[in-house]
Amino acid sequence: MKLGNIFANCRDRSEGEVVTALVAKAGLRIERILSTGQASPPGFWFDQPDSEWVMVVSGSAILQFEGEAEATAMGAGDHVLIPPHRRHRVQSTDPMTPTVWLAVHFAETA
Repeated sequence: MKLGNIFANCRDRSEGEVVTALVAKAGLRIERILSTGQASPPGFWFDQPDSEWVMVVSGSAILQFEGEAEATAMGAGDHVLIPPHRRHRVQSTDPMTPTVWLAVHFAETA
């Protein structure tokens, strides 16, 4: 058993987003993502083969889903389930306070 803390090493990482795998098993991946002002590149959309449940643990972000006129603002405690191949992008994250995400990627089973 190994004890961890989601807030460990969460200092300002404005030079780039940091993705840390917390659990990686067949069909399941849990990540801590640390963003400070990062956003998806212009015109880039995530299109993932697996489902993703994501929560903003601290900080804030704005997600954009393809085909939706309104972006989705997220703050601490907000979460969303993104189905496979639901195209989305990170429009922005807080440039002043690190945004800590918890992302759970999992394969759908029949």
